[in-house]
Amino acid sequence: MQELTHYINGEHVKGTSGRFSDVFNPATGEVQAKCPLASKEEMAQAVAVAAAAQPAWEKVNPQRRARVMMKFVDLLNRDMDKLAETLSREHGKTFPDAKGDIQRGLEVVEYCIGAPQLLKGEFTDSAGPGIDMYSMRQALGVTAGITPFNFPAMIPMWMFAPAIACGNAFILKPSERDPSVPLMLAELLEEAGLPKGIIQVVNGDKEAVDAILYDDTIQSVGFVGSTPIAEYIYGTGCAQGKRVQCFGGAKNHMIIMPDADLDQAADALIGAGYGAAGERCMAISVAVPVGKETADKLIEKLIPRVETLKVGPYTAGDDVDYGPVVTAAAKANIERLVQTGVDQGADLVVDGRDFSLQGYEDGFFVGPSLFDNVTTDMDIYKQEIFGPVLSTVRAETYEEALSYAMDHEYGNGTAIYTRDGDTARDFANRINIGMIGINVPIPVPLAYHTFGGWKKSAFGDLNQHGPDAFKFYTRTKTITSRWPSGIREGGEFNFKAMD
Repeated sequence: MQELTHYINGEHVKGTSGRFSDVFNPATGEVQAKCPLASKEEMAQAVAVAAAAQPAWEKVNPQRRARVMMKFVDLLNRDMDKLAETLSREHGKTFPDAKGDIQRGLEVVEYCIGAPQLLKGEFTDSAGPGIDMYSMRQALGVTAGITPFNFPAMIPMWMFAPAIACGNAFILKPSERDPSVPLMLAELLEEAGLPKGIIQVVNGDKEAVDAILYDDTIQSVGFVGSTPIAEYIYGTGCAQGKRVQCFGGAKNHMIIMPDADLDQAADALIGAGYGAAGERCMAISVAVPVGKETADKLIEKLIPRVETLKVGPYTAGDDVDYGPVVTAAAKANIERLVQTGVDQGADLVVDGRDFSLQGYEDGFFVGPSLFDNVTTDMDIYKQEIFGPVLSTVRAETYEEALSYAMDHEYGNGTAIYTRDGDTARDFANRINIGMIGINVPIPVPLAYHTFGGWKKSAFGDLNQHGPDAFKFYTRTKTITSRWPSGIREGGEFNFKAMD
């Protein structure tokens, strides 16, 4: 049995707490490794190392820090397949999807190569008589990130790349369900030239999280996960005087207008609803067709597409549509919620609960399910299922469809499919959700824009990556300066006439 480690001061360090978490192969259900769960003392050791290393790193000029990011990008491309295979083995997602996970993180690293430009301050000449005023962005010091299981490469890079480019040290507490890729990323960063101690990977559970939240040295905390934990981390971190950004759950709606291309909409729903087994915070989990005719035709097109989805392990080839969910507990919760939908009166038109894959009977596979005639009082509508389940809520009008997305407590992402520009423009302007897709099912912004939801999907006033990341990981200092005058007039530079 492989025993994983922490990564502290440039070395793999065995856990000393005596506590471990099982790391499964979701395709087989077998335990493939043990992940150490750090104690408060182990976290404190990592923080002390980071605090000692950070001042020298901050003094390295931004251009040289950016060169580390350049080299890191090269190494990510070099080891792409190796990283993706490890990611698929621990998470369960398909090999192409795993490479996409890494690629979307890599793109944020590429953006951070622009740190010299992004960290420039401002200057005002002659703000007053003989007075100049200027501002500068300075690193926070030691920062931390708590990242989820569903994107074990992308989300850590979204956090540590801008933090490190800004001159900070970074403590990464990845998910204990798939921790190997974060450890590999730390090794690559140091191969790229990052000094020891600037990136630390400390595996753990709530004890490690609380150690981060209550450590006075740590200046900021980023988190992605469920909304209840996001609320806890945001509230606790802010109470301790830290800068905190937390991103929580989602229930993303896609509105399908009567004028939409229904084949295009159905294909989009299949990819956005069932890709990665639905374990995405930007997955479309609610389809809202407008009008009975639209709804009937959409369901008619969805059923054969759902029934022919290929579910299997990442080793079965690139034509697998999605793999297993991450744990047996996740599988049980998805199947429980599907039964709740049936019990509460929704029409289960495709039932994936009896799915079984020969040779992988102990794996955490969940077949795709499709609901019709879901109502807003049902648990499958209110809760984030985080599985391969698509719910259809029928609306008679555009205004009714709009109200479903606007009234839901989550506000991460949403989409509309229509051929009408006026409808699309109205939707984009009125909807109270952070990321909008117009004929785009999963509107995840590119690295040079920012990522973030509204309502109970996000806590904090700055988004992830893009320009907001450089604001989050720095403090602005403003200087007003005036130099004494008169020296010019006081000097004598000519020979005096003799008396």
